[in-house]
Amino acid sequence: MRIEKIGFGGGCHWCTEAIFQCLHGVIKVQQGWISAVEAEEFHEAVVVHFKSDIISLEKLIEVHLYTHNCTANHSMRDKYRSAVYTHNKMQHRDSANILKQLQKDFDNKLVTRVFGFKEFKMSPEPYQNYYLQNPDKPFCKTYIHPKLQMLLRRFPKNVKESPLAATKTDEA
Repeated sequence: MRIEKIGFGGGCHWCTEAIFQCLHGVIKVQQGWISAVEAEEFHEAVVVHFKSDIISLEKLIEVHLYTHNCTANHSMRDKYRSAVYTHNKMQHRDSANILKQLQKDFDNKLVTRVFGFKEFKMSPEPYQNYYLQNPDKPFCKTYIHPKLQMLLRRFPKNVKESPLAATKTDEA
């Protein structure tokens, strides 16, 4: 069983963390800030540890694109960079090719870029597993819950049962 790591940035790292925690094959999600080889500044992001024999890099990137605004250069892009942070040259090349291939699924141009992973700073402990610890908070209900419902509708075969029990009952 091969375990790989990859970083993703897009929206709030609380949202990104919750999404990847729900996927089969993801064994750990670290939430915090990532810097890239190509740029010194840190951006909100997560590091996803996954079993590549259960969930592919392509599926992870596809989920990432559909769960944040990957086609808009909005005013918060300085904080919320749409990115894939790779850990080696092969992963970098594969990620760039996957983005090119998935572009056909979107009407607008993807702003998501591939960067070399440089450094990671973990969020403070009270913010780790934010959605799982705070599903009833207004932020979670407003922003994370709808993304998890969309994840369940679009990627049902990739979603774990337990973290989404609340969202399933809401849809019934």
